[in-house]
Amino acid sequence: MKTAAVKPAFDVAEIRAQFPILKELVHGKPLVYFDNAATSQKPRRVIKAESAYYATINANVHRGVHTLSTKATEAQEAARETIRRHIYARHAHEVIFTSGTTASMNLAAFSLGQLLLKKGDEVLISGMEHHANIVPWQLACERHGAKLKVIPITDSGEWDLTHVPFSDKTRVLAVSHVSNTLGTINPVKQLIAEAKKRGITTVVDGAQAIAHLDVDVQDLGCDLYAFSGHKAYGPTGTGVLYGREELLERMPPWQGGGEMIDTVTFEKTTYAKLPFKFEAGTPHIAGIIGLGEAIRWMEDYDKAAMAAYEHTLLEHATKVLLTIDGLRIIGTAKEKVGVISFVIDGVHHYDLGTLLDQQGIAVRTGHHCTQPLMERFGVSGTTRASFACFNTLEEIDSMVAATKKAVKMLR
Repeated sequence: MKTAAVKPAFDVAEIRAQFPILKELVHGKPLVYFDNAATSQKPRRVIKAESAYYATINANVHRGVHTLSTKATEAQEAARETIRRHIYARHAHEVIFTSGTTASMNLAAFSLGQLLLKKGDEVLISGMEHHANIVPWQLACERHGAKLKVIPITDSGEWDLTHVPFSDKTRVLAVSHVSNTLGTINPVKQLIAEAKKRGITTVVDGAQAIAHLDVDVQDLGCDLYAFSGHKAYGPTGTGVLYGREELLERMPPWQGGGEMIDTVTFEKTTYAKLPFKFEAGTPHIAGIIGLGEAIRWMEDYDKAAMAAYEHTLLEHATKVLLTIDGLRIIGTAKEKVGVISFVIDGVHHYDLGTLLDQQGIAVRTGHHCTQPLMERFGVSGTTRASFACFNTLEEIDSMVAATKKAVKMLR
């Protein structure tokens, strides 16, 4: 299949050259990596930044007066400031480091549950949430006798804003900025504005948004915003929970131990100031430094141009995938990032993913940690291709050709 000529707003070849893994072979074939929604690949400078910490610093933060500890602290706090600037937070101490979005959402659910929830209260989520934005709230509701309410999803994979079950008992709204399964960009700002009128605390799962959208927590108006480093060209085991200073001051800590304390006696403990109140134990220092470098790497490029290129990939993939007989795309929202979930009549997604892997093409198969969403669309799972700025139209054509070959084998 011939690929339409596209003049990218930035040099994709130059970008690809920065990702060492793209030179790898899988089953003797050039790697085509379309699993970026699960974890993105890392540019060389991020890998070097993490490695350099272990090679030249390797000391704990905030706990020593010696030179290496000071360097480690400065490097970690520089990453915190980079992230503050990137998401337009007011203060660096509003940026809490965690191990990822899942940890951030668990922190939010536990702490807000302690602070806000009582018997009969309600937590509102949507029908397209990742399990990490379902299960922590279920646990919080069980602890406090609250109830979980759900915004329904339309056939196109969007929120049904005509049936949002707000009530006078709603205390928390927790929703995803972008669906990890459908790619839908949700109107979070609109829903947050409505929640604020009602005095509802708002939490946003931004795991799939941070690498693709210009995230401005002030503009969104949210109280808490969570994301992972590894989905934004950074290391695994790193994440962020942004929170408004006034709310974080009121929220109780969810883990106890070193660093998060001010004073400890056997009778009473007082907690450290923000952000350390929520950062018990030794953090993933090397990873945090790498995350800061990943954010700076993204900032080296025009975000709008990068998004436009990724949208070109999405449009092309949508067009050529639909040439496959019996293929149906799950999630056809008007506003999407570069994520496509699809099913093919008579073909199991696991079998398809296995055959694509034999051609060097990495896609994700299964329910994508969104089992209620799969049930909503009446499928057991999908094949998901998710794109990054280093992907190409030619790679998409290779995936489609390999899919057609696989379908002939499986039917």
